[in-house]
Amino acid sequence: MKTYVPKISEIKRNWYLVDAKGKILGRLATEIAKILRGKTKPEFTPHLDLGDYVVVVNADKVILFSDKKERGKVYYHHTGYPGGLKKVSFTKLKKEKPEQIIRDAVSGMLPHNRLGRKTISKLFVYAKEKHPHKAQNPKPLNL
Repeated sequence: MKTYVPKISEIKRNWYLVDAKGKILGRLATEIAKILRGKTKPEFTPHLDLGDYVVVVNADKVILFSDKKERGKVYYHHTGYPGGLKKVSFTKLKKEKPEQIIRDAVSGMLPHNRLGRKTISKLFVYAKEKHPHKAQNPKPLNL
């Protein structure tokens, strides 16, 4: 019996809407990564991009598991120049760019290659309730 590999023309992509209000960041990110990767579909193939589109709203209302983690969590970024290590606390990043928190958490759970870069492009994160993807009619997803 031969292994079935779906063709690009056979891939059907859905749109999902996720409300991050009051959700724990890590648990939310794992579920989003599964959907983006296509692991929830029966025709999942590791070397193909079979995932669906995900729209996340209320990114500014996401929480960590405890207050101690919220105070201690630090995000690092290097500019590429000598002495270019930058660090930002979770609370500051939540005020300034809450979308980046969810994007970083999800991208860390995807493959770190060209497939992962293609997959993360199907994630749309917004800080508030409004989003410009009403025409795609995303299905609400309860996580």
